Amino acid sequence: MDGALEAELDGLFAARDRADMAPTITALLGVLRRHPGNARVLYEVGGAHDTAGREEEAAGYYEQALAAGLSGDVLRRCCLQYGSTLRNLGRMEESLAVFARARQEFPGSVSLGVFEALTLHAAGRADRALAGLLFLMAEHVDSPELQRYVPAIRGNAEYLVSLDEEPPH
Repeated sequence: MDGALEAELDGLFAARDRADMAPTITALLGVLRRHPGNARVLYEVGGAHDTAGREEEAAGYYEQALAAGLSGDVLRRCCLQYGSTLRNLGRMEESLAVFARARQEFPGSVSLGVFEALTLHAAGRADRALAGLLFLMAEHVDSPELQRYVPAIRGNAEYLVSLDEEPPH
């Protein structure tokens, strides 16, 4: 992507008003008209619709962005937002599939793990959701107080996973 387009998108994102996304959506749709099929632009339009509470429209833009070929951190963010949007739409299995693929591509992503846990919980898989959060804590929370208990935290997480009928992602 050229630097000018990236700067324009970053500027629109920085100037957005979460309480009134209409101007941002209008501006982004103008950018999309000038750059049809651009994966990053499609992703940003989806995100703006998502922030505005228009999940159905957001999902369509996220799907187009993924099909257009995102990569790197923008791909990670799109997967997180798309998976979360699918959860909000009640499409739990699709959401879990998005998170499973994204976690394979970005295994160290704490944010993906947190939002996957939210979907697991919403899907009625509370044991697996809590286990995922415990694993994240054991791996990513750097606290001298907590370090002593990491083996116990992992053990409890493994036990919770064993209670869930689905294998861990």
